[in-house]
Amino acid sequence: MNPLPIVQTQIPPDVIDLGLGNPPLSLLPLDLIRDSAQQALSQNDNSILQYGVEQGNGYFRAALANFLSDGYGFSVNPENLFITTGISNGLDLICSFFTKAGDTILVEEPSYFLALRIFADHGLNVVSVATDENGLVPASLEEKLAGSPPKFLYLIPTFQNPTGYTLTQERREQIVRLAEKHNFLIVADEVYQLLNYSEQPPKPFGAFVESENVISLGSFSKILAPGLRLGWMQAHANIINRFANSGLMDSGGGLNPFTSAILRGVIESGGLKSNIGKLKSQYANQIAVMDEALRRHLPEAKYEVPHGGYFFWLQFPDQMDIGALRKQAGAFNVDFRQGALFSSSGGLKNYMRLCFVYYEADKIEEGIRRLRELYLSKRSFTAAYTSTMP
Repeated sequence: MNPLPIVQTQIPPDVIDLGLGNPPLSLLPLDLIRDSAQQALSQNDNSILQYGVEQGNGYFRAALANFLSDGYGFSVNPENLFITTGISNGLDLICSFFTKAGDTILVEEPSYFLALRIFADHGLNVVSVATDENGLVPASLEEKLAGSPPKFLYLIPTFQNPTGYTLTQERREQIVRLAEKHNFLIVADEVYQLLNYSEQPPKPFGAFVESENVISLGSFSKILAPGLRLGWMQAHANIINRFANSGLMDSGGGLNPFTSAILRGVIESGGLKSNIGKLKSQYANQIAVMDEALRRHLPEAKYEVPHGGYFFWLQFPDQMDIGALRKQAGAFNVDFRQGALFSSSGGLKNYMRLCFVYYEADKIEEGIRRLRELYLSKRSFTAAYTSTMP
């Protein structure tokens, strides 16, 4: 009898899915969460089972603000934090509160493909802005702003998904000035900000929250465990109050107050900081493994070794259709994500996203070897087909 489903993604046991952007089960800290839950439940304080304060548990926000102040390198005020159930929830709330169907928003090209699905759910008109190895290109943004301003610009400024690129400090400042000039929101998905492995990134957009044009989104999904469904917004108090004073919060109270009470202990004990250190050490090793395997098995691919985050972004020769390649991947018991998924304009067909965090070294090596076999089979077919064309 098959077990009832628990986790979102079911991978057949013989398949290596190098496209999956999940942390591995082996690094989800069950003991840390269990200890903190036992501590919270032993306090004889059943208020954590009540409807929570709209903005989020005040003690938890204070602990989170102290943690972020240390990790970000600048002072974070608890009053600038609003607790969410994760970045996806934050994006959905922003779309609900600041847009209506038919409104225009801007995204990077490429952008996180599941965020594009959330925007589609809201019927938004998505327009792409060019990026390069230094992140979103301000000149391209200015071109898009020549007409009516968008409702918001969504970007992943640090160790971007899928490219791994990081927006420079100079460009961050330029983009904030443009947002203030043209009166649109910057929605910065900063989920990878604390997962740097070989260089320190610029300070997050949370440093600009004195501007009422910036919302920074964070989450525990990549630094602790996605099943907690807990994250935060950091923004000017006027923006925070708009969410906190909504009918949604009035009716249901703050989001996820029980988990917040448990996570407070994880933060205050130093467990979260230690967990991030463990992740960074493990993932840095896995970057090196994937880089070496790619150099050996797929020398045709062009890429930059990421300095943080989760992903390698591979560029193949122009004639390669990676979406078509993926359709054949099942025969080789391997999977990945094609670049076209991350394009709001139907481009990037010769690109591939690979994740280096889910599998340990031996599986990464074997997965890249299988990719090599798949790639060679497709290339041989393409060459044979081309040679027989009149």
